[in-house]
Amino acid sequence: MHFSATLAVVSALVASCAGHSQLATPPSRGNVKWWGTCAAGAGCKGPCDSPKADSPFNSIYVPKKYIQRGQQLDVGWNRLNHPGGFVRLAMVPFNQSDSWSAFNDNVLKYTCYETNCGPSDATNKVFGYLNGAGNAPCSTTVTVPSNIPDNTAVTLQWIWYGGGIYYGEMDTSFGEYYGCSDLIVNGGPFSDVKPVATFAGGDATYPNSDVCKYWGSNKVGDCNFGDRVPNPVAGDLLSQSLEPCNRGPQLKGQPAGFGSIPGSGNQTLPAYVPPVARNAAPSSSSSYIASPSPSSTSSPVVPPVAPPAPPAPPVVPPAPSVVPPAPPVAPPAPPAPPVQKCIPRPPVAY
Repeated sequence: MHFSATLAVVSALVASCAGHSQLATPPSRGNVKWWGTCAAGAGCKGPCDSPKADSPFNSIYVPKKYIQRGQQLDVGWNRLNHPGGFVRLAMVPFNQSDSWSAFNDNVLKYTCYETNCGPSDATNKVFGYLNGAGNAPCSTTVTVPSNIPDNTAVTLQWIWYGGGIYYGEMDTSFGEYYGCSDLIVNGGPFSDVKPVATFAGGDATYPNSDVCKYWGSNKVGDCNFGDRVPNPVAGDLLSQSLEPCNRGPQLKGQPAGFGSIPGSGNQTLPAYVPPVARNAAPSSSSSYIASPSPSSTSSPVVPPVAPPAPPAPPVVPPAPSVVPPAPPVAPPAPPAPPVQKCIPRPPVAY
């Protein structure tokens, strides 16, 4: 029975790997080359699932979606059998949507991939605690910026990164996945203030907390694979992607840039924190590491050297004690006069 259950879970994970994850709400641009999915490991390097020139938004026959400044916009995706990781949301004008730097400069929100979703069977621990299969819908909301003028075409970028368990290997992380949706802003209160990126933590494994479960890296760009592309081999499904990006244990923490949790924040690979109720140890095998580990980027900790002690004040010899001269010795008293036994008389003065 255990073997059958394991095989069923692995089959579900493998069957989903052709799709992995993508933006569902608002509808993404999609693409033809990768059947709608944009995986960095497959050669789709973002920042969107297709360039703006290929976006359906350009067609007069495609209905446009309007949003307002200050609106809480619903953003959704399906879990697609993969646990963990972060989602980053950014928004730029449509005409800048081919620019990575534009999106990086206009991030609105980070949240957990499993922010309100999880595996279909919470008791199945074949791949660890709450790491099983399940295609539940996941979602969050993001506030439409108030500094966008009326009738501006904008692009919402969605990124999933730090996800785990590539083809059933518990110590592996996926590459990055991208999706974009094109919208028009009109109405709502206007303000010149540029929004500041926020982070909303808490997921299926660490609910009501300010962290997310993830694998590999907590920083966008670390698992983009640069200019590398796969070289597919006929009949070899795994050759269609450069994944996995990293090998290592399951982690928990915040996105890079949010540093209130020890071991996360600006660290590329935060310190390992054991997950709750884990009943299987991760593999110790190694593979391609997209980003250097902390040990190769951080200097060893050297205890601070105490400053030299200040010079001791000069020793002043004690002043010689002055012994007052002894008083002169009085001369011995003269002998007492002989005692007269008959007639007493006064003593003679000297």
